[in-house]
Amino acid sequence: MANLGYLQLTRNCLQHCRFCSNPPTGVDLTEEEMRAMIDDLADMGYDGVILTGGEPTMSPLLKPALRYATEKGLHSRMITNGQLLCDPKFFRECVDAGLTHIHASLHSYRPEVHNFITAYPNAWETLVTALSLVPEMGITADINCVICAYNADHLHENVMWITDRFPTIRHFVWNNMDPDGNRAEKNPDCIPRHHEWQIGLELAMEYLHATGRTFRAERVPLCYMRRFAWASTEARKIIKEEERCIRFLDQKGFVHQLEFLHGKGSACDSCRWDTICAGMYSMAKTYDERELSPIFEDPLPVIRQVLRAEPSPALVARLEDRRGLRSRTEQPSEEQRQSVLARGF
Repeated sequence: MANLGYLQLTRNCLQHCRFCSNPPTGVDLTEEEMRAMIDDLADMGYDGVILTGGEPTMSPLLKPALRYATEKGLHSRMITNGQLLCDPKFFRECVDAGLTHIHASLHSYRPEVHNFITAYPNAWETLVTALSLVPEMGITADINCVICAYNADHLHENVMWITDRFPTIRHFVWNNMDPDGNRAEKNPDCIPRHHEWQIGLELAMEYLHATGRTFRAERVPLCYMRRFAWASTEARKIIKEEERCIRFLDQKGFVHQLEFLHGKGSACDSCRWDTICAGMYSMAKTYDERELSPIFEDPLPVIRQVLRAEPSPALVARLEDRRGLRSRTEQPSEEQRQSVLARGF
């Protein structure tokens, strides 16, 4: 698995997604900063860079970043809403500059739902046009989908429609909503309970697995993807002892992420998978720990599936040492937890 760093080129965007976790900040990356970040990734031994935003196709640094990353020996990818890639000339210019892969953000196969979520006219139609251009561009594409209240009931239908319409797409990524400090706070209607999307997510994973495709899920507690725990982004990072670098265009700045832990609840204390699970994102802030449940199965089969090999005794011991470990930054205090638990569920 390639080690990829994330680089926000801009936070500007044509869309106004109801759950956007990286809305405009008025800050753009300079070319000097862009080059320095790519230099750092190359020096750290990273395999590639994922250009993101906002919408990276709106940045004048997009093609210079693609060219410079290629010069430094890094594979270049881009997370995009596809609105500007529907222009074949512009798309070709990006590919000629070094673009090898796109992660296209498609949140529903239903045009009216995707356009409502993105709050942008014809967002679905334009993105589908861009996806239809991928084969002739000679690159590959994945699908990114943010799980929200408006697509929670048809995640499985999304993947069936996409794989039927675009059979060359082989990989899917779901991100459970980040509801904190961003546009979702103004649109709480888009925040789902975990149980609302659990069945749709499992059916989607089951379909992709049966048809030989691959997938990942982020910010999803393992008790909500027990059959496919090996596909959790955080669990894979924990088990493989990997890291992640992200350059944000906000107060977070450069983040070199070494810890993959969110919040843990009472159920996690007795869960045998506590050692490999990141827990619940935004626990006791937006999400309720009473939605968590313990798993009593041995985590070793999951570890084997992630590694595709027998783990060393030393790794098993290091993972076991994580039992009871709680995040220094994301674990809510006992007072916060009790305050939430005192409220109705």
